[in-house]
Amino acid sequence: MKKRIFSGAQPTGQLHIGNYLGALKNWVALQDEYEAFYCIVNLHAITLPQDPSTLRKATLDLARIYLAAGVDPEKSTIFIQSDVAEHAELTWILSCISRMGELERMTQFKDKGKGNTERAGVGLFTYPVLMASDILLYQTDLVPVGQDQKQHLELSRDLAERFNRDFGETFKVPEPYIPKAGASIKSLQDPEKKMSKSDENLNGSIFLLDDPDTVTKKIKRAVTDSGTTIEFDESRPAISNLLSIYQILTENTAEECVAHFEGKGYGHFKTELAEVVVEFLRPFQDRVREFDDETLLSILKPGAEKARSIAADTLRKVYERMGIVG
Repeated sequence: MKKRIFSGAQPTGQLHIGNYLGALKNWVALQDEYEAFYCIVNLHAITLPQDPSTLRKATLDLARIYLAAGVDPEKSTIFIQSDVAEHAELTWILSCISRMGELERMTQFKDKGKGNTERAGVGLFTYPVLMASDILLYQTDLVPVGQDQKQHLELSRDLAERFNRDFGETFKVPEPYIPKAGASIKSLQDPEKKMSKSDENLNGSIFLLDDPDTVTKKIKRAVTDSGTTIEFDESRPAISNLLSIYQILTENTAEECVAHFEGKGYGHFKTELAEVVVEFLRPFQDRVREFDDETLLSILKPGAEKARSIAADTLRKVYERMGIVG
């Protein structure tokens, strides 16, 4: 039998090309090798204030992006988190075996609390427990994660091992899947930071639904390092970041990319990179527009039914192990 993978994204902000290169592209590749569950994690989204109508629309729009990226409902289970109530139920159970100290150490809570964690919502504090529930419900073998989510996956592993030790073997202990290429695309304006959909500087991110003119302007405004050669160099993170985007989209080797731009300047490189990005996004954006709400629901509803059948079986075992009468 195939091993199982689980991953998801929040329907907040706009997904950018870093999300595609670092996550969605790998999801598509992994669905042929693994039994894949890809979730739209709208319960995670409400750990920060959201406008209800905007959240509802963004949830369906994210499903469109999954499908346009190549996530295939014939190969993968695609569903909305809130359609599977077991996510919330298991979160309560795991909260009861989680430690305050574990959650206080989570760097994302500190970052999103913006220096005033005393006023942060409890949901933001327990966010990693919900993430653990997402993963453990499906007896997940592998979780595609970026480096910034590795700490949360470690908590998921710790909670699985703790529950298994105290109540008997119940959960698989998941392993991280961190791709070597494209795992961390950086901001076009600050190559020391990841490209982020929450970046206040919109020029730092190329969003998947940006029009060609916007894409071209953002790439031409991208910061570069001192020097003139176009090559991968850890001491020159800005040009290395741009070259990584080019390499992944063209599927050339690093050596081929460097040789292609030998003797050429930054202006030529940025123009060609912009053309590559625009031509990648054009068919992607066409596919996004193909999926109307009725089509989406015809995919998401059976996806949720399949996910819930597995989640319910896991939760039943959890209740039995703990002596909870159901």
